[in-house]
Formats: sequence, structure tokens, C-alpha cells
Amino acid sequence: MTVVLRRRQGPAGRPARFAAAVVTASTGLALFSIAASAAPVTGSDARQRQFAAAAAEFEVPQSVLLALAYRQTRWESHNGEPSTTGDYNVMGLTQVDLPGQDSPALHTLDEAAALLGRPAEQLRTDPQQSIRGGAALLAKYQKESGGSLGTGPETWYNAVVRFSRTAPAAGGNVFADQVFETVREGVARTTTDGQTVSTPADPALTVDRPVPARSATPGDLECPATLSCRGAWADDANYAVTDRPADGQKIEYIVIHDTEASYDDTVSTFQAPATEASAHYLIGAGDGRVAQLVSTGNTAWHTGNRTFNMHSIGLEHEGYALGRNHDRRPTWYSEQLYRSSAELTKYLAGKYGIPLDRQHIIGHDEIPKPVDSVPPMHWDPGTFWDWSHYMDLVGAPIRATTGGSPTVGGVVTIAPPFDATNRPPVAEVRPRPQNFVPLRTSPDDAAPLISGGTTAASDVRAKAVAGSSYVVADQQGDWTAIWYDGVQGWFPNPDGRSAAADNRPGRHVATPRAGVASIPLYGRAFPEPAAYARYPGVTYDAAVHSPVPLNMSVPAGQKYTLLSDTPVRGDNFYDVDGVRAVVTGEDTYYPVRYGHRLGFLKSTDVELTAAATAPYPAD
Repeated sequence: MTVVLRRRQGPAGRPARFAAAVVTASTGLALFSIAASAAPVTGSDARQRQFAAAAAEFEVPQSVLLALAYRQTRWESHNGEPSTTGDYNVMGLTQVDLPGQDSPALHTLDEAAALLGRPAEQLRTDPQQSIRGGAALLAKYQKESGGSLGTGPETWYNAVVRFSRTAPAAGGNVFADQVFETVREGVARTTTDGQTVSTPADPALTVDRPVPARSATPGDLECPATLSCRGAWADDANYAVTDRPADGQKIEYIVIHDTEASYDDTVSTFQAPATEASAHYLIGAGDGRVAQLVSTGNTAWHTGNRTFNMHSIGLEHEGYALGRNHDRRPTWYSEQLYRSSAELTKYLAGKYGIPLDRQHIIGHDEIPKPVDSVPPMHWDPGTFWDWSHYMDLVGAPIRATTGGSPTVGGVVTIAPPFDATNRPPVAEVRPRPQNFVPLRTSPDDAAPLISGGTTAASDVRAKAVAGSSYVVADQQGDWTAIWYDGVQGWFPNPDGRSAAADNRPGRHVATPRAGVASIPLYGRAFPEPAAYARYPGVTYDAAVHSPVPLNMSVPAGQKYTLLSDTPVRGDNFYDVDGVRAVVTGEDTYYPVRYGHRLGFLKSTDVELTAAATAPYPAD
């Protein structure tokens, strides 16, 4: 969810006005009869056998069916719960009702149910029927595109393009290319519900690709050639015209958002001049298509915090952090969305030298308030954004830099498994994998959550999110405590299941300088007042430019992880009455991981100490 940073300078932003889609159920009538399936299959290889049976029944190549499903859902059933955009079950079939929209692409589940002559409910909840429905659709699309059933995988490219629900040039080709890449490379994994599925590599496969190859990305777009990108430029009233990084505004972060609206509605919102909000890119859920909305050299208003707007790139993802329909909450983001986003993140990180780690690839939920007076900050992409999978896709696994045992005074990285073994309660949703560990006041499952935290998805006060790093405050048995938001937060961590030590040598952590009871935390890194006088035409306004700390502090003895060992100089993009300048001061700050959200400590307030380490386990 993008928020506003107004064109006229002020401390706060206004939430963007997005409307949520409503996902509803429906059933279809059979258009023609297809043989009923056999009795349900059980066992850890049940899903593998279901793919084999469906491929044989509908005369589609098993490797293509498996690869297509992998690119849709990684073979996950998601317990019959919808994605953020209304995709269901193993094949990611759609069932979405949107006001004024009746596209067949929104009802592929109903189309498949009609082909099978089965109730739509079965395709939502039964993996076997979802796979059969996907195979039936693929066979239908093969015949509609002039192909024959029972042929080799090399002849099914156009059918896969049609399955993507997107025109070839708009992203269908990219989806099909990715599916056949999986056919060539092969893949194997165990799903979160214990199903072992694989498809062997076919590296020599040459695909008949009669549709025209998509054109190269136009020169004015900043996008990797592997993605289907288009320009959908935001109105210039919704961002600041800048010249980053040449003007001194170094780009250091990539911020992950969700839209809380459909792809098309999001584009329309950012193209409306009254919105006063924007992001740099938008990634679609169903097909992973990418739209660039703002040049990365310009400053999009997407975080509600001027410091982070100045130094970040915002990626909006089509989807909903929780959803509006209480009976059918979304529980997952689509695989195509993850993959396109990760490809874009790798490209942008390479272009601007952004480290591929969770200190620099962050969620909107990790952005702090700039000052205490602003409304509550946003919390997207929510508790079921799979950070572990996402960081795997960008080539920087969360546990890649971890090893050894946690030790008091050392750094630990939160890394719970995103599967059925980590399902902490979240209000108003059924149990599902989550991306966080809840923090308690003592090493006891019955202890309250810290800081008055609740199980509401929007309440991040006691949620340590995957990939974030903290300093170990204490350990008792299988429990680990970390310094978090000025207090100790405890979580169970038997055998390092929920977090792993980061024992890399040379790590430093921040603690208050000697002789003080506590030091203030800042939500933004603004320059000192005297800095403004050095810029012609710039006027310091204490009401909006003052580097005021938050009502938060770091007590003596506590330690917090640094996002970088090098402090940053306070700066502010000044844009008033036609006068523009990047005001840079002498005061410096260390960006730190304070709790769920980040923050800044003045370098004059802290001491850096070496993080404690423990030996890595023997090979």
C-alpha cells in the first residue's frame, strides 16, 4: 500500500484510496462431458500420481502440466484458500467477481468446472480436481490454438500462452517461456502439506514458438529484458522530479508494497493527479506483468516517510495484505508475481549497487513513522508474504549468512519455516503459514505478547519478521530473547528452527554511549537546522524540517543491529515555491533495526561494539 508524501512539505502523508476486490464463489455447468476421476489418491506421492493421471486422461504432456502448475503455485494447494487475487488450489485457477468486469480470465476455475461437469467447490478445495481442471483447460486451449492432443511438449507453447490469461505481447510469452524453462531444467520439491513432486530435466527440448517473440523493452523503460514491461506513467503531480542518485540522493532500499486494489485500478489511481502518491513499478499477480510508473531517477511518494522516499525504489504488487471478505481471506501471493518481482529487484539492485539482503530489501511494514504526529503507518505486504521464498528467488537466501549457535550479545536472523510448522495465530484468518515469530514477555507460551501486542495482522508490535536481524539479549533452554522496541522479546527456537545465528566476523552493533540512561530514536534522518542556510533561496521551517526524535528510545545496555556500518548524513529534499535542493547536513545517523520497523540513531549518541560470536559447527 503506497501512502502520500505531499508536494507541499509536511511531516505526514495521506493513505492512497484503493478499493478491494471481492472474491466470490460460483459454479459452472458442463459444456461437454469428460470422464470422471478415479477415487482420491493418498500418500506422500499422491500429487505426483494425480498429475500423471490427469496428463493421461486429457492427453497433455505431463512435463508441461507439472511445469505450468509449478510456475503457478509451486504445486501447493493452499488448503483451498484463495490467493490475493482469487487464484485457487494447485493449478491457480481463478474465481473472481469484480464490479463492472466479466472477463473470462477471472473465471478459469468455473470454466474448468464446466469442462469436468463438477461443482466449482471441488476445484477450489480438492487438489485432484484442480489438477484435472487445469489439464482439461490446457487441452481445450491446445485445440483452440490449432494444436493436437497427445503430442510432445514442444508443440504446446501457444496453449500455455493462453493459459496465462494474458496476450502474448502483454506477458503471455514471458509466462510460457518460464514454464518451458522449468521443463528444460526440471525441478523437485516437497510442498508444505508433505507432497513430494518432481519433473525431470529435458535440456534438449526445442519449443515450437509460432507466436512472434515479444519486442525488446523500450529504451525509456528501466526493466530487465527477461520481463514484459510497459510504461503506465503516473501523473507528475504524484511524485517529485529529481535526479537520483546524481543529485546526492543515493538509492539504498527497495520497498515491497501491495496495492489493495486490482492492477488496472492501481494504474488509474496513480494517473489521477489528486492522488498525491505513486510507486516506481507495479507487478501483476496473474501473469507477473510489470508496469513502470515513475522513473527511478525521480522520487515516488510511496512510504509516508521522506527519508525513505528519497533513498528507495517502491514496488507495488497486485494483491491484498488481508482482504475484505471475512469468509474467504486470501492466504498467498501468486508465484508469477514473486518471480517477476524478484527478477526486477535483482536488476535494480545491480543497477544501483543495493545489497541483496533484508537490511535493504524491506517491506512497507518496516518503514517507521517520520514523526509521532502522523497516523499509524501501513503494514503491507502482510504476514503471508513469503520472505524466505522471495529472498531465495533474488539469490540471497535468508539463512545463507548464518551458522553456529546464538549467543548473548551476538546477532540472530529470524528465519522461521514458511510451512505448516509455523502458523502463529492471526486474527480473523484460519491457520496458515506466516512470515513471523510472535514475541513474548517471558520464555513461556502462555506469556503475554510484548508491548501490548495483539494477533491482529496490522499490529506489528510483537512480530519479528523473517529476514530481520537482532541482538540476542538472553537465552533460556530452547528460548531466545532479542532486544526489540526497547524491551526483551522471547520466542521458542529449538534447534535453531525459528532463527539462526549470524556469526560472521566483523559485525558491529549499536549501543548507547557511556554515561547516558538512554538515547532517542529518530524516524527520519534530517539535517541539522544550520544546514539550510548554506543553500540559496532555501528557508528553514522548524515546523516541518526539525530533526525531532520519536517518542522511542534505546536504554543503556541494549544493543541493536546496524543496516550499515557506515553512518549516513542527514538530508532532505527541499521543494518549495520553485526552489529545489537536496539539503545535506553534517549530522550523521546510523540506520538500525529497532523492532519490526527500522529507525535512526545519531552517530554522536552511540558506540559501536563488536557482536559476540560463537563457533560454527564442525563440517
